[in-house]
Amino acid sequence: MDQKVKDFLLAAKSKALATLSAEGELNVIPVSTLKIVGDDVVLVNYFMKKTLQNILAHPSVALSAWIDMEGYQIKGVVDYQTEGALVDEIRVWAGEHFPERTVSGILVIKVHEVFSVTP
Repeated sequence: MDQKVKDFLLAAKSKALATLSAEGELNVIPVSTLKIVGDDVVLVNYFMKKTLQNILAHPSVALSAWIDMEGYQIKGVVDYQTEGALVDEIRVWAGEHFPERTVSGILVIKVHEVFSVTP
């Protein structure tokens, strides 16, 4: 993932994550807290229920982010983590930005494909 896409993802206020349930049902949620670690995209789980169930059944996801008419879609596989050094780092970072929220875990998206969705 090149630096332009990383910077765009960090700047975009509008982001949505798509997952697939064990029964094949699609689910899309807005996401707020995003961090880039190397070439991975890290999302924070504050209160995901259905999304987490879906990820545990099918770890492939699609993340879309957009600003006005410019945007990207990121496809990858999630490594869900609830402990470890990265989780601890994200808990501190998220606590500084959203002190009223509790981090339940993190979704580390290993990016496989990046697509422009700009018309």
